Amino acid sequence: MFSCHPVGCDLSMAVSVIERVPVVAGVAYIERVRRLPASFTATLVAEPENRYFRHAIAVHANGEKVGYVAPEIAVRYFEALKAHADVVACPARRGDRSDHETSGVELLLDFTALPITPTE
Repeated sequence: MFSCHPVGCDLSMAVSVIERVPVVAGVAYIERVRRLPASFTATLVAEPENRYFRHAIAVHANGEKVGYVAPEIAVRYFEALKAHADVVACPARRGDRSDHETSGVELLLDFTALPITPTE
C-alpha cells in the first residue's frame, strides 16, 4: 500500500492511514452506530461467503454488526484475518462531524496493533 523511496520517506503518512481506517456503515446500520459510545472496541470478522464482496470484513461492536472495513483496505487484511485462529479486535471511535460531512464516514478503526499482517 505504501511505497516510498529509501530517501525522503514520510512514515507519518503510513501511520495516519492505519490509525483512521474507515468503516462503511450504510443505512441498515445507522441506528446501531448512533448507539455506540465515542470510543469502543471493534471485532473484525471475515465473511468469505459475502455475495457482494469476496474480501468482506464485518465490523462488530457490542455483539452487533455495525458495518464493514472499506473494501480497498479489507482486500489487504482479509486472508490474514480469515486464517487467524483468535478473535481480532481493535480500538474504534465515532468519526468527527468533519469526517461525516466530507466522506460520510461514521466510524474509524485503528489498525496499528492488529495481530495480523496485511498482504502487499
